[in-house]
This record gives sequence, C-alpha cells and structure tokens, in this order.
Amino acid sequence: MSVRDLVSVIREWAPAAPAPRVGVVLGSGLSGLADEVAEAVRIPYADLPGFPQAAVSGHRGELVLGRLAGTPVAVMAGRVHAYERGDPRAMEMPIATLKGLGAGILVLTNAAGSLREEVPPASPMLIADHINGSGMNPLIGREGDGRFVDLVDAYDPALRAVARGVAADLGIALPEGVYMWFSGPSFETPAEIRMARVLGADAVGMSTVPEVILARYHGLRVLALSMITNLAAGMTGRPLSHQETKDEAARGAARFRDLLLGILAEIGDA
Repeated sequence: MSVRDLVSVIREWAPAAPAPRVGVVLGSGLSGLADEVAEAVRIPYADLPGFPQAAVSGHRGELVLGRLAGTPVAVMAGRVHAYERGDPRAMEMPIATLKGLGAGILVLTNAAGSLREEVPPASPMLIADHINGSGMNPLIGREGDGRFVDLVDAYDPALRAVARGVAADLGIALPEGVYMWFSGPSFETPAEIRMARVLGADAVGMSTVPEVILARYHGLRVLALSMITNLAAGMTGRPLSHQETKDEAARGAARFRDLLLGILAEIGDA
C-alpha cells in the first residue's frame, strides 16, 4: 500500500481528528504518554496495511491521533527497530505517513545507555548530534540526488532551544549529548563503549538515527530526546537487561512527561 493510500485509510478512521502538526515516536517504556492524548483516536498498527508491527516489549504498537498539550499530534506508541528484520528502512512508511498526514516536525524519544556518570539512569538527555556506528543507512539503494541528505543541524537548533527553555522553566536538568547508534539487539561490549567514548559519544542506543535520516529525507524537522535507562556496558560491573531499560524508563517517566508536554505546548504556541 502506498503512503497516499495509508493516509486515506487513517483519515477514514479518524475523520474528525485535527491534522497533526507534530509526529511523536515513543520509545521503550514511554508508551504511557499516549494515554494522555485528548480527543484521541487509537489505531492499532495491525489495522494499518503496510505499517510494520512492533514486536519489542515496552512498545505498545498503536497510532494515536488527537491533541497533546493542546497541539495536534500523531503519536506512535512504539517503533520498529532495524534489528528486528535487519532493515534500516523499517520506519520509513510510518515517517512518510506522518508527513502525509500534515506533520512538519518529528519528535523522537528513545531509551539509551549513558556514557557519562553525571547523567545517571532516569535522566532525560537532549540529542544534539549522532554517530552512526551500525554501518547501515536507510537511504542506501535510493536513486536521485535527494539521497544526499544534509545532516548538519539534523537535530533542529530552534527546537533544541525550545527544549532547553522548557527544561529551565521546569527546573529539569537537560544535558545535551551525542547519541551513537549500534544496531543491536545485543547490548554493546565494554570495549565498544570505550571506543564510543573516544569517538565523542555521550549515549548509545539501538534506534533513532535511521529515523532522523529518513525524517530529513522527507523534509521533517527533528527534535530527539533520550531517556537514560542505564550506565553503559562495563561502567557498573553489572549485566545489562531490557527489563532494566523498562524499569528505569518508568522511574523517569513523570519528569520526561512534563518535559515533553511543555515542549509540545511551546511548539503549539509558536
């Protein structure tokens, strides 16, 4: 099914929903924010032909249209990761669909491991740039000059300024950092974390980077936030687990919620 057809299907599901100004992707353990959408129309991914199905615990798997903090949104409660099928284009159909519905901004959230001891679990981090450590790119195989996407300021400076201002108003510490994408699904080794630190990374994770590339390809402005759920491999002497990721995301969810709602309110007023 084409993006145009999928947009038509969604509009038939939600004829009265406002055209979203912002698309929001909720990462591991953060899907509960979708429950706060007002005037919500909820569509399971399984009911959207051609929409990839989320198969990771902590990812609910539904598209929610309505308003968050008064701003018209389309919220993806859960994402598909490149590691699920080895496909870095896994999120292209959803991202192109958000654009087709009317969104001009994409807000990405994820769970990430911190490489900085002063940014502990349950902390939010504003992503300022990324390092693609996976060797994959969702635009490989594309034709035409559009594939040569400029990623300078891929993480929109004006949107980052909004996020910093909201965090300051709320008294929430919001460090900025560089996010490094590893393909997963296995966690990184301590040696890989030492390498990532040398290369300038502040956090590591298994998503977001291909979505940013695709979003910029489709002309969306991007803001991305990490929920720090663990200190990275080798930093604590403890093994890592996906359960820890979900538990720490839940512990930091209230602060993250306040920050995200404040950002959406500011975007809506702009």
